[in-house]
Amino acid sequence: MTPIALMLRRPLLATVLALFAATPAFARSADDHVGVGQDISVSADENAGDIVCAFCSVHIHGDVSGDVAILFGSVSVDADHSVHGDVAILGGDLNLAADSHVGGDVAIAAGDLNASPDATIRGNRAVFPGRFWLLVPLAPLLIIIGIIWLIIYLVRRNRYRVPT
Repeated sequence: MTPIALMLRRPLLATVLALFAATPAFARSADDHVGVGQDISVSADENAGDIVCAFCSVHIHGDVSGDVAILFGSVSVDADHSVHGDVAILGGDLNLAADSHVGGDVAIAAGDLNASPDATIRGNRAVFPGRFWLLVPLAPLLIIIGIIWLIIYLVRRNRYRVPT
Protein backbone atom coordinates (compact mmCIF):
# COMPACT_ATOMS: atom_id res chain seq x y z
CA MET A 1 0.00 0.00 0.00
CA THR A 2 1.14 3.51 -0.70
CA PRO A 3 1.95 5.82 2.23
CA ILE A 4 -0.99 8.12 1.36
CA ALA A 5 -3.39 5.18 1.35
CA LEU A 6 -2.12 4.17 4.79
CA MET A 7 -2.50 7.75 6.07
CA LEU A 8 -6.09 7.99 4.80
CA ARG A 9 -7.04 4.56 6.08
CA ARG A 10 -7.25 5.45 9.80
CA PRO A 11 -9.32 8.67 9.47
CA LEU A 12 -11.68 6.95 7.03
CA LEU A 13 -12.13 4.00 9.39
CA ALA A 14 -12.71 6.35 12.34
CA THR A 15 -15.33 8.30 10.36
CA VAL A 16 -17.20 5.15 9.35
CA LEU A 17 -17.17 3.80 12.91
CA ALA A 18 -18.43 7.14 14.28
CA LEU A 19 -21.23 7.16 11.69
CA PHE A 20 -22.34 3.66 12.69
CA ALA A 21 -22.19 4.53 16.39
CA ALA A 22 -24.21 7.74 15.93
CA THR A 23 -26.87 6.27 13.63
CA PRO A 24 -29.51 5.66 16.34
CA ALA A 25 -29.12 9.27 17.53
CA PHE A 26 -30.59 10.55 14.25
CA ALA A 27 -33.96 8.92 14.91
CA ARG A 28 -36.25 11.39 16.72
CA SER A 29 -39.02 8.97 17.66
CA ALA A 30 -39.66 5.26 17.90
CA ASP A 31 -41.41 5.35 14.51
CA ASP A 32 -38.39 6.79 12.65
CA HIS A 33 -36.05 4.44 10.80
CA VAL A 34 -32.37 5.14 10.13
CA GLY A 35 -30.04 2.73 8.38
CA VAL A 36 -26.55 2.61 6.95
CA GLY A 37 -25.80 -0.38 4.74
CA GLN A 38 -28.84 -2.35 5.96
CA ASP A 39 -32.11 -2.48 4.05
CA ILE A 40 -35.15 -1.04 5.81
CA SER A 41 -38.53 -2.71 5.53
CA VAL A 42 -41.79 -1.19 6.78
CA SER A 43 -44.22 -4.03 7.47
CA ALA A 44 -47.84 -4.04 6.29
CA ASP A 45 -49.29 -3.25 9.73
CA GLU A 46 -46.71 -0.56 10.55
CA ASN A 47 -47.00 3.22 10.26
CA ALA A 48 -43.44 4.58 10.12
CA GLY A 49 -42.28 8.16 10.70
CA ASP A 50 -39.29 9.57 8.83
CA ILE A 51 -36.92 7.20 7.02
CA VAL A 52 -33.26 7.97 6.34
CA CYS A 53 -31.03 5.42 4.65
CA ALA A 54 -27.51 5.47 3.18
CA PHE A 55 -26.22 2.67 0.98
CA CYS A 56 -29.39 0.62 1.38
CA SER A 57 -32.88 0.17 0.00
CA VAL A 58 -36.28 0.80 1.57
CA HIS A 59 -39.25 -1.52 1.04
CA ILE A 60 -42.54 0.04 2.13
CA HIS A 61 -45.30 -2.53 2.68
CA GLY A 62 -47.16 -0.23 5.11
CA ASP A 63 -47.51 3.55 5.37
CA VAL A 64 -44.99 6.32 6.08
CA SER A 65 -46.26 9.45 7.80
CA GLY A 66 -43.03 11.42 7.36
CA ASP A 67 -40.33 11.98 4.75
CA VAL A 68 -38.01 9.50 3.04
CA ALA A 69 -34.36 10.40 2.27
CA ILE A 70 -32.11 7.86 0.54
CA LEU A 71 -28.44 8.03 -0.45
CA PHE A 72 -27.37 5.36 -2.96
CA GLY A 73 -30.39 3.11 -2.62
CA SER A 74 -33.90 2.62 -3.92
CA VAL A 75 -37.43 2.92 -2.54
CA SER A 76 -40.28 0.54 -3.34
CA VAL A 77 -43.85 1.33 -2.29
CA ASP A 78 -46.38 -1.51 -2.46
CA ALA A 79 -49.89 -1.18 -3.88
CA ASP A 80 -52.43 0.75 -1.79
CA HIS A 81 -49.75 2.24 0.50
CA SER A 82 -48.39 5.75 0.78
CA VAL A 83 -45.66 8.12 1.83
CA HIS A 84 -47.32 11.24 3.25
CA GLY A 85 -44.19 13.41 3.15
CA ASP A 86 -41.45 14.13 0.61
CA VAL A 87 -39.15 11.61 -1.07
CA ALA A 88 -35.51 12.53 -1.85
CA ILE A 89 -33.17 10.03 -3.51
CA LEU A 90 -29.57 10.42 -4.68
CA GLY A 91 -28.29 7.50 -6.72
CA GLY A 92 -31.34 5.25 -6.75
CA ASP A 93 -34.84 4.63 -8.05
CA LEU A 94 -38.37 5.17 -6.78
CA ASN A 95 -40.77 2.34 -7.61
CA LEU A 96 -44.46 3.06 -7.06
CA ALA A 97 -46.94 0.21 -7.45
CA ALA A 98 -50.59 0.60 -8.48
CA ASP A 99 -52.71 2.86 -6.26
CA SER A 100 -49.73 3.96 -4.17
CA HIS A 101 -49.13 7.63 -3.60
CA VAL A 102 -46.66 10.22 -2.37
CA GLY A 103 -48.20 13.15 -0.53
CA GLY A 104 -45.26 15.54 -0.94
CA ASP A 105 -42.56 16.35 -3.46
CA VAL A 106 -40.30 13.83 -5.21
CA ALA A 107 -36.66 14.70 -5.95
CA ILE A 108 -34.46 12.09 -7.63
CA ALA A 109 -30.90 12.67 -8.86
CA ALA A 110 -29.04 9.91 -10.68
CA GLY A 111 -32.04 7.59 -10.68
CA ASP A 112 -35.40 6.88 -12.24
CA LEU A 113 -39.04 7.20 -11.29
CA ASN A 114 -40.85 3.95 -12.07
CA ALA A 115 -44.48 4.69 -11.32
CA SER A 116 -47.55 2.71 -12.22
CA PRO A 117 -50.16 4.71 -14.18
CA ASP A 118 -52.45 4.44 -11.14
CA ALA A 119 -49.83 5.85 -8.72
CA THR A 120 -50.14 9.49 -7.67
CA ILE A 121 -47.64 12.14 -6.61
CA ARG A 122 -49.36 15.19 -5.09
CA GLY A 123 -46.30 17.46 -4.99
CA ASN A 124 -43.72 18.51 -7.55
CA ARG A 125 -41.44 16.11 -9.40
CA ALA A 126 -37.77 16.74 -10.08
CA VAL A 127 -36.09 13.75 -11.70
CA PHE A 128 -32.58 13.85 -13.13
CA PRO A 129 -32.17 10.41 -14.71
CA GLY A 130 -28.82 8.88 -15.51
CA ARG A 131 -25.88 8.05 -13.32
CA PHE A 132 -23.93 11.09 -14.61
CA TRP A 133 -25.47 13.18 -11.82
CA LEU A 134 -23.47 11.20 -9.26
CA LEU A 135 -20.33 12.92 -10.53
CA VAL A 136 -21.66 16.42 -9.85
CA PRO A 137 -21.33 16.38 -6.03
CA LEU A 138 -18.16 14.29 -6.27
CA ALA A 139 -16.41 16.40 -8.93
CA PRO A 140 -14.39 18.58 -6.52
CA LEU A 141 -13.21 15.50 -4.66
CA LEU A 142 -12.25 13.77 -7.90
CA ILE A 143 -10.26 16.83 -9.01
CA ILE A 144 -8.33 16.93 -5.72
CA ILE A 145 -7.61 13.19 -5.91
CA GLY A 146 -6.36 13.63 -9.48
CA ILE A 147 -4.00 16.47 -8.50
CA ILE A 148 -2.62 14.45 -5.57
CA TRP A 149 -2.11 11.43 -7.82
CA LEU A 150 -0.29 13.58 -10.42
CA ILE A 151 2.05 15.04 -7.78
CA ILE A 152 2.88 11.60 -6.40
CA TYR A 153 3.42 10.23 -9.91
CA LEU A 154 5.80 13.05 -10.86
CA VAL A 155 7.78 12.80 -7.60
CA ARG A 156 8.14 9.02 -7.83
CA ARG A 157 9.07 9.15 -11.51
CA ASN A 158 11.90 11.61 -10.88
CA ARG A 159 13.05 9.93 -7.68
CA TYR A 160 13.58 6.40 -8.94
CA ARG A 161 15.55 6.32 -12.15
CA VAL A 162 15.45 3.11 -14.11
CA PRO A 163 18.99 1.82 -14.74
CA THR A 164 19.85 1.52 -18.40
